[in-house]
Amino acid sequence: MLTTPELMRESALPFRLGKMLPRWLRDVPLYRHANDAAGLSAAAVSLDELRRLPLITKQDIRHEFPHNFLRDGMAIESLLDRELVELEHTSGTSEERTPLLLGRGWWAEQEERALQLNSMVAGMLDDYPNARRVTINSPVCSGDICYSGIPSRTERIVGNALFASLSRFPFLWSKADLERMATEAAEWKPQFLDVDPVYGVAFALYCERHHIRLPSLQFILCSYEFVSVTHRRILQRAFGVPVFNLYGSTETGHLLMETPCGDMRASFETAFLEVLHPNHQGVGELAVTTLTNDFMPLIRYRIGDLVERNEQPYRTTFVVHGRAVDAFITPDGLRVTTWQVDQCLADLPGLAHYQLMERGSGKWLFRYVPDVRAPGSTETEEVRCRLQRLLGIASGLEIQETDLLMPESSGKFRLGYPAVRRANR
Repeated sequence: MLTTPELMRESALPFRLGKMLPRWLRDVPLYRHANDAAGLSAAAVSLDELRRLPLITKQDIRHEFPHNFLRDGMAIESLLDRELVELEHTSGTSEERTPLLLGRGWWAEQEERALQLNSMVAGMLDDYPNARRVTINSPVCSGDICYSGIPSRTERIVGNALFASLSRFPFLWSKADLERMATEAAEWKPQFLDVDPVYGVAFALYCERHHIRLPSLQFILCSYEFVSVTHRRILQRAFGVPVFNLYGSTETGHLLMETPCGDMRASFETAFLEVLHPNHQGVGELAVTTLTNDFMPLIRYRIGDLVERNEQPYRTTFVVHGRAVDAFITPDGLRVTTWQVDQCLADLPGLAHYQLMERGSGKWLFRYVPDVRAPGSTETEEVRCRLQRLLGIASGLEIQETDLLMPESSGKFRLGYPAVRRANR
């Protein structure tokens, strides 16, 4: 393997971790018992020693929060009064909402690091240091703004970002809702859109129908949840700009960024990533050790998503496979991920959004919202054949067209519903 700046940053991670972990294990209440039980050295922690530490989950973050993270002499009231930290929450899609303790300004800093991994995005940010964005997502998903009423446009502007969406039901947006969003976006003249892909698609289809273009737009960032090939196809078609996947979570920050060549690369300054128990295809559950939020360091945090790690000659890349709890199990005991289901639709037009449901007793339901032109009978039958082959079933798959698919309470959409939902451990 050749040495590149990216590989050098990755290879420096064990040394950086080794120096930071002893302090967190000694001083952060959540980790003191694990440190004593593991009997780790006081000076530095090796990767082998790190892997002896227990995994933590959202439940560990919630238990006795924030005192489980506050070190001796720290008081949450003082930290807030001095504006050193912000209290945020996860969206609550997989389980109940989890409180978070984030350093002031940390969110913008870690996002900037991730965006710099994409040369096109980095170049645009150099040209437009105060680049404007329009954010289109569920109002309950954003850490910057949260509302349940009808705030004014001025109230929905935070820095250089305009938050355009007012409802977590994109398939129920009225013509007036979409007209307002398009008018506001055109007036804001954004350099990029920051979208939940399902919400972004609903907006894109309206703009396409009414021949609305955003001349200042240079690219689209998809975040918040899994980006389907169907979402990407419509966004690119409607706006004629590149679409990039930005992956992470509120509690860990952005961990992976898609590059112009389609690779997902890790932000090694932000976190150390482990792939737990990879299967024969190299897909395993992601565990994250954060590096930059000193107020709430996460050590071996089980994020709940499946990823695939690929070592290339010049760099390490990743494939995001979706939530672990949304994966299916075939009759032969093999796991089928959201990404694998999604790949069945890569070259089949006609779908704007979909959900696959395992109903039990050998019955399955594939529901979809159509694109401008719905798939024909030949395309529908091809979807059925591909999914049945992937799932290891010979029959029992019903395909149903609909104009409404519902989100979770967080406003995010699940693409897969196994008959038995497996809890994160």
